[in-house]
Amino acid sequence: MRAIRLIMRGVVASLLGLGLLSSAYAILPIEQLESYKGAKAYLVQTKSLPMVDIEISIDAGDRYDPAGKSGLATVAGQLLNYGAKSANGLLTEAQIADEIADLGANLSIAVSGERAIMRIRSLSRKDLRERAVQLASSLLASPAYDPKILAREKQRMTTALLESETKPEAVLERRFRKSVYGNYPLGNSPSVQTIANITATDLHQFHKQFYRGDRMIVSIVGDVSRSEAVQVVQDLLKGIPQSGPAIAALPELERSPVEPLNQREVNIPFNAQQAHIAMGMTAITRNNPDYFPLLVGNYVLGGGGFVSQLVSEVREKRGLAYSVYSYFAPGKDSGIFQAGVQTKNDQASVTVEVMSATIEKFIANGPTQQELDAAKANLINGYPLRIDNNRKLLDNVSAIAWNNLPLNTMEIWTKQVEEVTLEQVKAAFQKYLAMDRMKIVILGAQNK
Repeated sequence: MRAIRLIMRGVVASLLGLGLLSSAYAILPIEQLESYKGAKAYLVQTKSLPMVDIEISIDAGDRYDPAGKSGLATVAGQLLNYGAKSANGLLTEAQIADEIADLGANLSIAVSGERAIMRIRSLSRKDLRERAVQLASSLLASPAYDPKILAREKQRMTTALLESETKPEAVLERRFRKSVYGNYPLGNSPSVQTIANITATDLHQFHKQFYRGDRMIVSIVGDVSRSEAVQVVQDLLKGIPQSGPAIAALPELERSPVEPLNQREVNIPFNAQQAHIAMGMTAITRNNPDYFPLLVGNYVLGGGGFVSQLVSEVREKRGLAYSVYSYFAPGKDSGIFQAGVQTKNDQASVTVEVMSATIEKFIANGPTQQELDAAKANLINGYPLRIDNNRKLLDNVSAIAWNNLPLNTMEIWTKQVEEVTLEQVKAAFQKYLAMDRMKIVILGAQNK
């Protein structure tokens, strides 16, 4: 049995490696499959490798954590593969791990602010694929949530949280997110106390409330036919209820107000060799029509690496930092703009001033035509690398489905980039960003 496992792992590794070399210049179409139990489903057929990648997105992210129990959604998702009920009885944590290994498959679970995601990667051979899908189906439908395993995982998470308090990047990110989102649920972070408050009953209740067909999207990329993909969806969700009780609407995400500098700047004393700085504000969702002007514009501002304006001003002209960046992170229902840098503690104030002035100037003036043309060329020429294997294709299909984008988004992506104009970039940045509404968090030993 061990020999079989090693052979299967070697085969999968070899196939994945070959997949990286396959051509991805032809955009494959996304097919919408028949809805099942209220879940939407999508397929991209690829025949270059005998592999299939499957994702189940569940509208059950951290934003649904109840008061005093931040981390509940994450724990509910991550404990899915630590025990489940199946047609053959209880599947233990060890049995689940052994089955995945025997199949030469991968099964992962991650939880973000908006959603929980389960991913399965398997050889597309019918018997292996069906076993992998059956296993995932059991985990989705009937997690055990064993109190003993919960206690173990809570201790592990508590240890990780305490350790993260010694890491400036983690502390900065939590404080920055709270500063930007305020009382909106995405501003909350797990703590030792909120993790301690979570019980097995909470997990079962959360799963019953959120893990249902009408809150799921299934995306499939790989060597399967349409009829086989339809069967995969039905097998995956056969134990999932179609709907459930009404879920309270999330509060509306408020636009950052105009505030005096001393109210929007947070200084956090921290014993670190460098100051860590983040600035930003709430921004657009992914389906916003101004997404592409902001994407292209930010490439010039701080997303294009060494060719960006922030790098030019902060690094090249003044030597304040090795790296500085900015990005938009748009989601389905919320979004954020963030810029960041690390610098010497005694240079934190001047670095903030330079970054603020650079961003403010860009908001007012936008890029030059030469900068815009170069940004569009880099984004367009680099697009094939975004879809050159099944996993990246799945990332794109998942994002398109989750954000309710047109199914031909991958086909027209480069055209939408090419059509961005200087006027659109300038108008979009002035519409969504403003330095007098931007939150600034500085973490370091000497904040002046």
